[in-house]
Amino acid sequence: MKRAVHAEWTKLRTLPSTWWLLAATVALTVVVGAASVSSVTTHICPSPAACHEDTVKLSLTGIWLGQATVLILGALSMSAEYGTGTIRTTLTAIPNRPKVLASKAAVLAAVTAAAGMLAISASLLAGRLILPGNGFTPKEGYPSLSPTDTATLRAALGSVVLLILIALLGLGLAALLRDSAGAITAGLGILYITPLLANMLASETWKDRVERWAPMPAGLSIQATRDLARLPIGPWPGLGVLAAYAIGVLIAGAALFRLRDA
Repeated sequence: MKRAVHAEWTKLRTLPSTWWLLAATVALTVVVGAASVSSVTTHICPSPAACHEDTVKLSLTGIWLGQATVLILGALSMSAEYGTGTIRTTLTAIPNRPKVLASKAAVLAAVTAAAGMLAISASLLAGRLILPGNGFTPKEGYPSLSPTDTATLRAALGSVVLLILIALLGLGLAALLRDSAGAITAGLGILYITPLLANMLASETWKDRVERWAPMPAGLSIQATRDLARLPIGPWPGLGVLAAYAIGVLIAGAALFRLRDA
């Protein structure tokens, strides 16, 4: 297993797009999050306390775009080998296909976690620096963003786990489809099309159901730190829904990967 993990790490770090995608994940997450907190002020509310703004979730808004790049990275970590034909060399060196896929998942999860922790930490730091200037101060009922706060820590760590699950979703789709464009398109559709459809539904009941069981709305509930009772689904159950999608697709991809020819 150690040899398989080392081989997958070598392949991933030498993939031309890896470092660009990881950098884009950090940049998009931080820039969009900083723009979000900069655009909101207590001056538009009757009083600062009346804004009821979830400043932690607002600071982590950039995850909406950052997750797209880790999905692409996850897909390319598998499909790139099919595109170049090197998958045959991989399976010749390591005939145990479950071991190959598990090694890819482990390496992908590790690099995504590293990029995710950097992106989330920088986003929270940006929020901590910007929000007080917009009226969101401890005096007005908005504590400074700090990892020592239990809700903030849960939102931060949960967001890192969310990015890892999205990357594994991309890996699973690539194992299923064996095509970069197909896996990326399917993954982006799963993440972004469903929430758009939910907003178009006239029925509040069905809209609530979609937000509860669709992967992205459910997963992003982990970032909420205020008014949790009003969420369609709780933070940890929501992340569990996303995990079920990611693990389910990865298991299906592993089954086909084991049965099909290279």
